[in-house]
Amino acid sequence: MKSDRTAVSPAEPTRLPAVSTRFRAMQHRNFQLFIAGQLISLIGTWMQNMAQLWLVYQLTHSAALLGVFGFASQVPMLFLSSFGGYVGDRFDRHRGVIVTQTITMILAFVLAGLTWTHWIGKWQLIGIAFLVGIVNAFDVPIRQAFFVQMVGKEDLPNAIALNSSIFNGARAVGPAIAGIAIAYLGAGWCFFINGLSFVAVIVALLMMRIEPRVIKPSTDSPLRSFVQGFRFAMSDLPIRSALLLLSALSLFGLQYSVFMPVYAQDVLKSDARTLGFLMSSAGVGAVLGALQFAARTHYRGLARWIAATSLTCSVCLIIFSQAKVFWLCSVTLFVVGFAATSQMAATNTLIQNRVPDELRSRVIAVYATMFMGVQPIGSLIASGVVKHLGPQTTLTVFGSLVLVGSLIFIGTVVMRLDKTQTAAAD
Repeated sequence: MKSDRTAVSPAEPTRLPAVSTRFRAMQHRNFQLFIAGQLISLIGTWMQNMAQLWLVYQLTHSAALLGVFGFASQVPMLFLSSFGGYVGDRFDRHRGVIVTQTITMILAFVLAGLTWTHWIGKWQLIGIAFLVGIVNAFDVPIRQAFFVQMVGKEDLPNAIALNSSIFNGARAVGPAIAGIAIAYLGAGWCFFINGLSFVAVIVALLMMRIEPRVIKPSTDSPLRSFVQGFRFAMSDLPIRSALLLLSALSLFGLQYSVFMPVYAQDVLKSDARTLGFLMSSAGVGAVLGALQFAARTHYRGLARWIAATSLTCSVCLIIFSQAKVFWLCSVTLFVVGFAATSQMAATNTLIQNRVPDELRSRVIAVYATMFMGVQPIGSLIASGVVKHLGPQTTLTVFGSLVLVGSLIFIGTVVMRLDKTQTAAAD
């Protein structure tokens, strides 16, 4: 994208008056544009996510197929995020994000058209979810690595936390709007509104002034590039441990969202509006979790925070799995959203602080693979287990596995770091 305006360096932000520590990344003009576009676009994305889950369950009445849908939407991340990381390190990240957002917009309009013309079926829904997953496999590592070009490394932790706040703020609002829209207008309008919402983020990206990044030439293949990022991540104890715990959360803990239509319709005996409010409860908690983390001004104590949030999340998942009243489901989902989002932000921050810029996209691709990439495996496992145990017992087992992982992390990582710090002090 050509521009006759002078590029603004992330190190020289456009200052806003009296910006608090919690919002310090908003001093950067490019990040202001990014957040404004994302706020609108992500509301549409969450509307589409909930409408797809509801439509799949209405068409099939199968909890197992909800797991298959989750698998299809997320499995591309497992196999293709390495290519996304390669593209993010070897090509223009700014243009890369514009391309991925544009393709996702087109797919949303296609989904709306199929729904309105009554050509939609379970396999069309699963197929489009798979295509969106392919786009996300490139978008996530490129977009996450793009943050440092917008705000610089000093404000990077705050930018990550604020982006998470926006993501989960939309998660709180989008499903509630979708529940009402489905009840009165139909799912097709949720998909159409999502397509329109991408216009905001694309316009915001085109308005940015990004300082050119020096890209070092390389003959490495995408697979070799991913292996380089994986070796770096696994050789660093804090990164390795945090990633493994996050993988446990993704593989088992976050599967609760796939079965939300079952809880709304079969356990609570309600409709799409209840589903929207339940998902919004988790979203509100996630927003507060991200904002709480955004207030941090240092990197100390991240391992302890990761352990505490993972432990809290697992306990509340177990309580939620056996809850049969709306208020208890809402409260536990609120805490799950708070804890899980804070754990994700802490893990992302820890990684981005420790990785060199020339490996940033590749290590973020490892993060995406071990976080988002293992989710489809969990969905596939859940779709099989739920046939024999039912959704509530399945989530109880999954929450217990996350609890075990949290305790192992505390015993092998947090206590080890405490001993190291005590020895250093002596």
